[in-house]
Amino acid sequence: MPAALLQHPFMSLRALTECQAQALVEAMLTFELALAEVQEARGAVPEGAGQRMRDVLASHPFDVEAIAAGVASGGNAAIPFVKQGRAALPEDLKRYWHQGATSQDVLDTALMLLLQPRLAAIDALLVRCRTAAIPLMRQHAATPMVGRTLMQQALPLAFGVKVAHWALGLEQARRRLAAVELPVQFGGAVGVHSGLDGPGWDDLGLACMDALAERLGLAVPVLPWHTDRQPIHALATALDAVSGAAEKLALDVALLTQTEIGEVAEPAGEGMGESSSMPHKRNPVRCALIRGAARQVHGHATVILNAAAQPLERGLGEWHAEWAPLIDAALLVEGALEQTAVLLEGLEVHPQAMARNLAATGGGIMAEPASKLLAPVLGQDAAKRISAEAAEAARESGRPYAEVLGAHPEVAGRLAPETLAQTTDPALYLGSSQRQVQRAIAWLEET
Repeated sequence: MPAALLQHPFMSLRALTECQAQALVEAMLTFELALAEVQEARGAVPEGAGQRMRDVLASHPFDVEAIAAGVASGGNAAIPFVKQGRAALPEDLKRYWHQGATSQDVLDTALMLLLQPRLAAIDALLVRCRTAAIPLMRQHAATPMVGRTLMQQALPLAFGVKVAHWALGLEQARRRLAAVELPVQFGGAVGVHSGLDGPGWDDLGLACMDALAERLGLAVPVLPWHTDRQPIHALATALDAVSGAAEKLALDVALLTQTEIGEVAEPAGEGMGESSSMPHKRNPVRCALIRGAARQVHGHATVILNAAAQPLERGLGEWHAEWAPLIDAALLVEGALEQTAVLLEGLEVHPQAMARNLAATGGGIMAEPASKLLAPVLGQDAAKRISAEAAEAARESGRPYAEVLGAHPEVAGRLAPETLAQTTDPALYLGSSQRQVQRAIAWLEET
Protein backbone atom coordinates (compact mmCIF):
# COMPACT_ATOMS: atom_id res chain seq x y z
CA MET A 1 0.00 0.00 0.00
CA PRO A 2 1.37 3.46 -0.87
CA ALA A 3 0.70 4.61 2.69
CA ALA A 4 2.99 7.63 2.47
CA LEU A 5 0.75 9.09 -0.23
CA LEU A 6 -2.71 7.85 0.70
CA GLN A 7 -2.80 7.34 4.46
CA HIS A 8 -0.06 9.27 6.22
CA PRO A 9 -1.10 12.79 5.06
CA PHE A 10 -4.20 12.49 7.24
CA MET A 11 -2.15 11.55 10.30
CA SER A 12 0.22 13.39 12.59
CA LEU A 13 3.72 13.06 11.15
CA ARG A 14 5.20 13.44 14.61
CA ALA A 15 3.00 10.62 15.88
CA LEU A 16 3.88 8.44 12.91
CA THR A 17 7.57 8.89 13.68
CA GLU A 18 7.01 7.90 17.31
CA CYS A 19 4.80 4.88 16.53
CA GLN A 20 6.97 2.84 14.20
CA ALA A 21 7.46 -0.92 14.69
CA GLN A 22 10.57 -0.32 16.79
CA ALA A 23 8.50 1.71 19.25
CA LEU A 24 6.17 -1.26 19.80
CA VAL A 25 9.17 -3.54 20.37
CA GLU A 26 10.54 -1.08 22.92
CA ALA A 27 7.16 -0.93 24.65
CA MET A 28 7.01 -4.74 24.85
CA LEU A 29 10.52 -4.75 26.30
CA THR A 30 9.52 -2.10 28.84
CA PHE A 31 6.70 -4.38 29.99
CA GLU A 32 8.89 -7.48 30.30
CA LEU A 33 11.70 -5.75 32.20
CA ALA A 34 9.26 -4.07 34.57
CA LEU A 35 7.53 -7.41 35.14
CA ALA A 36 10.81 -9.07 36.11
CA GLU A 37 11.65 -6.21 38.47
CA VAL A 38 8.33 -6.22 40.32
CA GLN A 39 8.53 -10.02 40.63
CA GLU A 40 12.06 -9.70 41.96
CA ALA A 41 10.85 -7.25 44.59
CA ARG A 42 8.41 -9.94 45.77
CA GLY A 43 10.80 -12.86 45.78
CA ALA A 44 9.54 -14.55 42.62
CA VAL A 45 12.74 -13.75 40.72
CA PRO A 46 16.28 -14.02 42.18
CA GLU A 47 17.86 -10.83 43.44
CA GLY A 48 19.64 -8.91 40.72
CA ALA A 49 17.97 -10.84 37.89
CA GLY A 50 15.91 -7.87 36.75
CA GLN A 51 18.95 -5.63 36.35
CA ARG A 52 20.90 -8.36 34.58
CA MET A 53 18.03 -8.76 32.09
CA ARG A 54 18.02 -5.03 31.54
CA ASP A 55 21.79 -4.96 30.98
CA VAL A 56 21.52 -7.66 28.32
CA LEU A 57 18.35 -6.59 26.53
CA ALA A 58 18.33 -2.78 26.73
CA SER A 59 20.79 -2.60 23.85
CA HIS A 60 19.88 -5.91 22.21
CA PRO A 61 19.13 -5.51 18.48
CA PHE A 62 15.73 -7.17 18.23
CA ASP A 63 15.04 -8.27 14.67
CA VAL A 64 11.83 -6.42 13.79
CA GLU A 65 11.48 -8.13 10.41
CA ALA A 66 11.74 -11.56 12.02
CA ILE A 67 9.16 -10.55 14.62
CA ALA A 68 6.82 -9.43 11.83
CA ALA A 69 7.33 -12.72 10.01
CA GLY A 70 6.62 -14.62 13.22
CA VAL A 71 3.16 -13.09 13.56
CA ALA A 72 1.95 -15.40 10.79
CA SER A 73 2.72 -18.49 12.87
CA GLY A 74 2.05 -17.20 16.39
CA GLY A 75 -0.83 -14.82 15.72
CA ASN A 76 0.69 -11.79 17.42
CA ALA A 77 3.96 -9.89 17.70
CA ALA A 78 4.56 -10.77 21.36
CA ILE A 79 5.30 -14.44 20.72
CA PRO A 80 8.32 -13.98 18.39
CA PHE A 81 9.46 -11.04 20.51
CA VAL A 82 9.48 -13.15 23.67
CA LYS A 83 11.38 -15.91 21.84
CA GLN A 84 14.06 -13.45 20.71
CA GLY A 85 14.39 -12.00 24.19
CA ARG A 86 14.74 -15.39 25.82
CA ALA A 87 17.31 -16.53 23.27
CA ALA A 88 19.47 -13.48 24.08
CA LEU A 89 19.55 -14.13 27.83
CA PRO A 90 22.02 -16.30 29.76
CA GLU A 91 20.75 -19.79 30.63
CA ASP A 92 20.17 -19.01 34.29
CA LEU A 93 17.85 -16.09 33.44
CA LYS A 94 15.76 -17.67 30.71
CA ARG A 95 13.22 -19.22 33.10
CA TYR A 96 12.47 -15.82 34.68
CA TRP A 97 11.87 -14.02 31.40
CA HIS A 98 8.15 -13.52 30.72
CA GLN A 99 7.35 -15.43 33.91
CA GLY A 100 3.62 -15.78 34.57
CA ALA A 101 2.71 -13.68 31.55
CA THR A 102 0.94 -14.43 28.30
CA SER A 103 1.28 -12.80 24.91
CA GLN A 104 -1.87 -10.73 25.46
CA ASP A 105 -0.36 -9.25 28.62
CA VAL A 106 2.66 -8.10 26.63
CA LEU A 107 0.82 -6.69 23.65
CA ASP A 108 -2.10 -5.04 25.46
CA THR A 109 0.24 -3.29 27.89
CA ALA A 110 2.62 -2.28 25.09
CA LEU A 111 -0.27 -0.70 23.19
CA MET A 112 -1.29 1.23 26.30
CA LEU A 113 2.29 2.47 26.66
CA LEU A 114 2.40 3.41 22.98
CA LEU A 115 -0.89 5.32 23.24
CA GLN A 116 -0.05 7.19 26.43
CA PRO A 117 2.00 9.96 24.76
CA ARG A 118 -0.51 10.13 21.91
CA LEU A 119 -3.34 10.93 24.31
CA ALA A 120 -1.17 13.58 25.96
CA ALA A 121 -0.48 15.12 22.55
CA ILE A 122 -4.17 15.02 21.62
CA ASP A 123 -5.08 16.71 24.90
CA ALA A 124 -2.52 19.46 24.27
CA LEU A 125 -3.95 20.06 20.80
CA LEU A 126 -7.47 20.26 22.18
CA VAL A 127 -6.34 22.81 24.75
CA ARG A 128 -4.73 24.74 21.92
CA CYS A 129 -8.04 24.71 20.02
CA ARG A 130 -9.86 25.97 23.10
CA THR A 131 -7.32 28.76 23.54
CA ALA A 132 -7.81 29.84 19.93
CA ALA A 133 -11.61 29.68 20.05
CA ILE A 134 -12.21 31.88 23.10
CA PRO A 135 -10.92 35.16 21.55
CA LEU A 136 -12.98 34.44 18.41
CA MET A 137 -16.06 33.99 20.58
CA ARG A 138 -15.45 37.25 22.42
CA GLN A 139 -14.73 39.20 19.25
CA HIS A 140 -17.86 37.98 17.49
CA ALA A 141 -20.32 37.72 20.37
CA ALA A 142 -22.54 40.26 18.61
CA THR A 143 -21.53 39.76 14.97
CA PRO A 144 -24.79 38.89 13.17
CA MET A 145 -24.85 36.18 10.55
CA VAL A 146 -27.43 33.98 8.88
CA GLY A 147 -28.55 31.00 10.90
CA ARG A 148 -29.35 28.14 8.54
CA THR A 149 -31.65 25.18 9.02
CA LEU A 150 -32.02 22.43 6.41
CA MET A 151 -29.35 24.38 4.48
CA GLN A 152 -31.69 27.36 4.06
CA GLN A 153 -31.68 30.82 5.65
CA ALA A 154 -33.64 30.76 8.90
CA LEU A 155 -32.97 33.54 11.43
CA PRO A 156 -29.92 35.56 12.54
CA LEU A 157 -27.51 34.47 15.24
CA ALA A 158 -24.11 35.70 16.38
CA PHE A 159 -21.05 34.12 14.80
CA GLY A 160 -19.62 33.87 18.30
CA VAL A 161 -22.32 31.33 19.16
CA LYS A 162 -21.29 29.16 16.23
CA VAL A 163 -17.67 29.23 17.41
CA ALA A 164 -18.88 28.46 20.94
CA HIS A 165 -20.54 25.27 19.74
CA TRP A 166 -17.36 24.21 17.96
CA ALA A 167 -15.35 24.87 21.11
CA LEU A 168 -17.83 23.14 23.39
CA GLY A 169 -17.88 20.06 21.20
CA LEU A 170 -14.10 19.80 21.23
CA GLU A 171 -13.85 20.49 24.97
CA GLN A 172 -16.55 17.99 25.88
CA ALA A 173 -14.71 15.39 23.83
CA ARG A 174 -11.42 16.39 25.49
CA ARG A 175 -12.82 15.88 28.96
CA ARG A 176 -14.32 12.55 27.94
CA LEU A 177 -11.00 11.34 26.55
CA ALA A 178 -9.13 12.63 29.60
CA ALA A 179 -11.31 10.41 31.80
CA VAL A 180 -10.39 7.27 29.87
CA GLU A 181 -7.95 5.04 31.72
CA LEU A 182 -5.13 3.09 30.11
CA PRO A 183 -4.79 0.01 32.33
CA VAL A 184 -1.95 -2.45 32.63
CA GLN A 185 -2.64 -5.98 31.45
CA PHE A 186 -1.27 -8.91 33.44
CA GLY A 187 -3.14 -12.11 34.08
CA GLY A 188 -1.27 -15.00 32.55
CA ALA A 189 -2.70 -17.68 30.30
CA VAL A 190 -6.32 -17.58 31.47
CA GLY A 191 -6.23 -14.39 33.53
CA VAL A 192 -5.73 -15.84 37.04
CA HIS A 193 -1.91 -15.60 37.39
CA SER A 194 -1.53 -19.38 37.53
CA GLY A 195 1.97 -19.27 36.02
CA LEU A 196 3.61 -17.59 38.99
CA ASP A 197 5.70 -19.37 41.63
CA GLY A 198 6.87 -17.77 44.81
CA PRO A 199 6.01 -17.03 48.42
CA GLY A 200 2.33 -16.26 48.94
CA TRP A 201 1.66 -17.36 45.34
CA ASP A 202 -2.10 -16.89 45.64
CA ASP A 203 -1.65 -13.15 46.37
CA LEU A 204 1.41 -12.68 44.18
CA GLY A 205 -0.42 -12.24 40.88
CA LEU A 206 -2.61 -9.31 41.84
CA ALA A 207 0.21 -7.73 43.83
CA CYS A 208 2.49 -7.89 40.78
CA MET A 209 -0.27 -6.54 38.54
CA ASP A 210 -0.79 -3.54 40.82
CA ALA A 211 2.93 -2.89 41.20
CA LEU A 212 3.45 -3.23 37.46
CA ALA A 213 0.79 -0.59 36.80
CA GLU A 214 2.47 1.79 39.23
CA ARG A 215 5.91 1.22 37.74
CA LEU A 216 4.69 1.77 34.18
CA GLY A 217 2.47 4.74 35.00
CA LEU A 218 -0.69 2.94 33.88
CA ALA A 219 -4.06 2.51 35.56
CA VAL A 220 -4.67 -0.39 37.93
CA PRO A 221 -7.53 -2.57 36.66
CA VAL A 222 -9.82 -4.39 39.08
CA LEU A 223 -8.94 -7.67 37.36
CA PRO A 224 -7.06 -8.71 34.23
CA TRP A 225 -9.22 -7.76 31.26
CA HIS A 226 -8.27 -10.21 28.50
CA THR A 227 -11.78 -10.55 27.08
CA ASP A 228 -13.34 -7.66 28.97
CA ARG A 229 -12.72 -5.03 26.33
CA GLN A 230 -14.37 -2.12 28.09
CA PRO A 231 -11.08 -0.16 28.29
CA ILE A 232 -10.61 -0.46 24.52
CA HIS A 233 -14.27 0.30 23.84
CA ALA A 234 -14.06 3.44 26.01
CA LEU A 235 -10.87 4.61 24.32
CA ALA A 236 -12.11 4.01 20.77
CA THR A 237 -15.41 5.79 21.33
CA ALA A 238 -13.71 8.71 23.07
CA LEU A 239 -11.32 9.11 20.14
CA ASP A 240 -14.29 8.95 17.79
CA ALA A 241 -16.04 11.68 19.79
CA VAL A 242 -13.01 13.95 19.32
CA SER A 243 -12.98 13.27 15.60
CA GLY A 244 -16.71 13.99 15.38
CA ALA A 245 -16.28 17.36 17.09
CA ALA A 246 -13.43 18.30 14.75
CA GLU A 247 -15.42 17.11 11.75
CA LYS A 248 -18.42 19.27 12.72
CA LEU A 249 -16.20 22.35 12.82
CA ALA A 250 -14.58 21.49 9.49
CA LEU A 251 -17.93 20.89 7.81
CA ASP A 252 -19.32 24.23 8.97
CA VAL A 253 -16.20 26.10 7.90
CA ALA A 254 -16.18 24.39 4.51
CA LEU A 255 -19.80 25.35 3.90
CA LEU A 256 -19.21 28.94 4.95
CA THR A 257 -16.19 29.26 2.66
CA GLN A 258 -18.23 28.55 -0.47
CA THR A 259 -17.71 31.26 -3.06
CA GLU A 260 -21.33 32.44 -2.95
CA ILE A 261 -21.25 32.65 0.87
CA GLY A 262 -17.67 33.64 1.72
CA GLU A 263 -18.32 34.35 5.40
CA VAL A 264 -15.05 32.74 6.54
CA ALA A 265 -11.87 31.49 4.93
CA GLU A 266 -9.16 29.07 5.91
CA PRO A 267 -5.79 30.58 6.85
CA ALA A 268 -3.82 31.55 3.75
CA GLY A 269 -0.49 29.90 3.00
CA GLU A 270 1.88 29.24 0.15
CA GLY A 271 0.24 26.69 -2.14
CA MET A 272 -2.51 26.01 0.40
CA GLY A 273 -5.80 25.09 -1.26
CA GLU A 274 -4.52 25.34 -4.79
CA SER A 275 -6.12 23.43 -7.65
CA SER A 276 -4.18 21.31 -10.14
CA SER A 277 -5.94 23.05 -13.04
CA MET A 278 -7.81 26.16 -11.83
CA PRO A 279 -5.53 29.00 -10.69
CA HIS A 280 -8.36 31.01 -9.14
CA LYS A 281 -9.38 28.38 -6.59
CA ARG A 282 -8.69 28.43 -2.86
CA ASN A 283 -9.99 25.09 -1.69
CA PRO A 284 -10.73 24.39 2.00
CA VAL A 285 -8.01 21.75 2.14
CA ARG A 286 -7.60 21.73 5.90
CA CYS A 287 -11.30 21.00 6.25
CA ALA A 288 -10.97 18.18 3.74
CA LEU A 289 -8.06 16.66 5.66
CA ILE A 290 -9.94 16.90 8.96
CA ARG A 291 -13.07 15.33 7.51
CA GLY A 292 -11.09 12.66 5.68
CA ALA A 293 -9.35 11.69 8.91
CA ALA A 294 -12.59 11.71 10.88
CA ARG A 295 -14.34 9.42 8.41
CA GLN A 296 -11.53 6.91 8.83
CA VAL A 297 -11.72 7.15 12.62
CA HIS A 298 -15.46 6.39 12.45
CA GLY A 299 -14.65 3.27 10.46
CA HIS A 300 -11.96 2.18 12.90
CA ALA A 301 -14.35 2.69 15.81
CA THR A 302 -16.85 0.41 14.11
CA VAL A 303 -14.26 -2.36 13.84
CA ILE A 304 -13.46 -2.05 17.54
CA LEU A 305 -17.11 -1.91 18.58
CA ASN A 306 -17.78 -5.08 16.61
CA ALA A 307 -14.93 -6.78 18.49
CA ALA A 308 -16.22 -5.85 21.95
CA ALA A 309 -17.67 -9.29 22.74
CA GLN A 310 -14.80 -11.78 22.80
CA PRO A 311 -15.07 -15.50 23.53
CA LEU A 312 -14.24 -17.13 26.84
CA GLU A 313 -10.71 -16.24 28.03
CA ARG A 314 -9.05 -15.14 24.76
CA GLY A 315 -10.29 -13.44 21.63
CA LEU A 316 -10.26 -15.41 18.39
CA GLY A 317 -9.69 -12.70 15.80
CA GLU A 318 -11.57 -10.00 17.70
CA TRP A 319 -8.56 -9.07 19.83
CA HIS A 320 -6.33 -9.21 16.77
CA ALA A 321 -8.68 -6.91 14.84
CA GLU A 322 -8.31 -4.13 17.43
CA TRP A 323 -4.61 -3.38 17.12
CA ALA A 324 -4.28 -1.47 13.86
CA PRO A 325 -7.59 0.45 14.11
CA LEU A 326 -6.75 1.60 17.63
CA ILE A 327 -3.33 2.98 16.73
CA ASP A 328 -4.51 4.38 13.40
CA ALA A 329 -7.45 6.13 15.08
CA ALA A 330 -5.12 7.88 17.54
CA LEU A 331 -2.77 8.98 14.75
CA LEU A 332 -5.67 10.22 12.63
CA VAL A 333 -7.24 12.15 15.51
CA GLU A 334 -3.91 13.77 16.29
CA GLY A 335 -3.47 14.67 12.63
CA ALA A 336 -6.98 16.10 12.39
CA LEU A 337 -6.43 18.22 15.50
CA GLU A 338 -3.16 19.62 14.18
CA GLN A 339 -5.16 20.94 11.24
CA THR A 340 -8.04 22.08 13.48
CA ALA A 341 -5.75 24.10 15.73
CA VAL A 342 -4.18 25.90 12.77
CA LEU A 343 -7.63 26.47 11.29
CA LEU A 344 -8.98 28.10 14.45
CA GLU A 345 -5.83 30.13 15.09
CA GLY A 346 -5.85 31.64 11.61
CA LEU A 347 -9.51 31.59 10.63
CA GLU A 348 -10.42 34.60 8.49
CA VAL A 349 -13.83 36.00 9.42
CA HIS A 350 -15.68 38.31 7.02
CA PRO A 351 -18.48 40.20 8.83
CA GLN A 352 -19.21 42.21 5.68
CA ALA A 353 -20.05 39.00 3.82
CA MET A 354 -22.25 37.95 6.72
CA ALA A 355 -24.12 41.28 6.45
CA ARG A 356 -24.41 40.86 2.68
CA ASN A 357 -25.93 37.41 3.07
CA LEU A 358 -28.35 38.66 5.70
CA ALA A 359 -29.57 41.12 3.07
CA ALA A 360 -29.60 38.57 0.25
CA THR A 361 -33.37 38.22 0.45
CA GLY A 362 -33.86 41.95 0.74
CA GLY A 363 -33.98 41.44 4.49
CA GLY A 364 -36.82 38.93 4.29
CA ILE A 365 -35.00 36.82 6.87
CA MET A 366 -36.56 39.23 9.38
CA ALA A 367 -40.14 38.25 8.49
CA GLU A 368 -40.62 36.52 11.84
CA PRO A 369 -40.02 39.62 14.04
CA ALA A 370 -41.99 41.70 11.54
CA SER A 371 -44.93 39.35 11.89
CA LYS A 372 -44.73 39.63 15.67
CA LEU A 373 -44.76 43.42 15.39
CA LEU A 374 -47.77 43.46 13.08
CA ALA A 375 -49.87 40.86 14.89
CA PRO A 376 -51.26 43.15 17.65
CA VAL A 377 -52.19 45.71 14.98
CA LEU A 378 -53.50 43.53 12.14
CA GLY A 379 -54.16 40.15 13.69
CA GLN A 380 -52.05 36.97 13.59
CA ASP A 381 -53.08 35.62 10.18
CA ALA A 382 -52.83 38.94 8.38
CA ALA A 383 -49.47 39.69 10.02
CA LYS A 384 -48.01 36.40 8.83
CA ARG A 385 -49.35 36.88 5.30
CA ILE A 386 -48.17 40.47 4.98
CA SER A 387 -44.69 39.79 6.34
CA ALA A 388 -44.31 36.95 3.82
CA GLU A 389 -45.62 39.09 0.94
CA ALA A 390 -43.20 41.88 1.84
CA ALA A 391 -40.30 39.41 2.01
CA GLU A 392 -41.04 38.16 -1.50
CA ALA A 393 -41.47 41.70 -2.84
CA ALA A 394 -38.16 42.76 -1.22
CA ARG A 395 -36.39 39.78 -2.74
CA GLU A 396 -37.75 40.51 -6.23
CA SER A 397 -37.22 44.27 -6.15
CA GLY A 398 -33.99 44.45 -4.19
CA ARG A 399 -35.46 47.15 -1.94
CA PRO A 400 -34.92 47.00 1.85
CA TYR A 401 -37.43 44.83 3.63
CA ALA A 402 -38.42 47.55 6.11
CA GLU A 403 -39.18 49.94 3.25
CA VAL A 404 -41.31 47.39 1.37
CA LEU A 405 -43.13 46.43 4.54
CA GLY A 406 -43.87 50.05 5.44
CA ALA A 407 -45.27 50.66 1.96
CA HIS A 408 -47.62 47.67 2.06
CA PRO A 409 -51.23 48.93 1.69
CA GLU A 410 -52.32 47.30 4.95
CA VAL A 411 -49.34 48.65 6.90
CA ALA A 412 -48.73 52.12 5.44
CA GLY A 413 -49.12 54.85 8.03
CA ARG A 414 -49.84 52.45 10.90
CA LEU A 415 -46.26 52.00 12.17
CA ALA A 416 -43.38 54.48 12.32
CA PRO A 417 -40.55 53.84 9.83
CA GLU A 418 -38.09 53.90 12.74
CA THR A 419 -40.00 51.09 14.46
CA LEU A 420 -40.02 49.00 11.31
CA ALA A 421 -36.31 49.61 10.72
CA GLN A 422 -35.43 48.61 14.28
CA THR A 423 -37.62 45.51 14.20
CA THR A 424 -36.05 44.29 10.96
CA ASP A 425 -32.45 44.94 11.96
CA PRO A 426 -30.71 41.50 12.24
CA ALA A 427 -28.22 42.85 14.77
CA LEU A 428 -31.09 43.50 17.18
CA TYR A 429 -32.58 40.01 16.80
CA LEU A 430 -29.84 37.79 18.14
CA GLY A 431 -31.75 36.42 21.11
CA SER A 432 -29.50 35.12 23.86
CA SER A 433 -26.41 35.02 21.63
CA GLN A 434 -24.21 37.25 23.80
CA ARG A 435 -25.31 35.51 27.00
CA GLN A 436 -24.59 32.14 25.42
CA VAL A 437 -21.09 33.22 24.47
CA GLN A 438 -20.44 34.46 28.00
CA ARG A 439 -21.76 31.23 29.48
CA ALA A 440 -19.73 29.08 27.10
CA ILE A 441 -16.52 30.97 27.86
CA ALA A 442 -17.09 30.61 31.59
CA TRP A 443 -17.49 26.84 31.19
CA LEU A 444 -14.47 26.53 28.93
CA GLU A 445 -12.31 28.47 31.39
CA GLU A 446 -13.27 26.28 34.34
CA THR A 447 -10.20 24.12 33.77
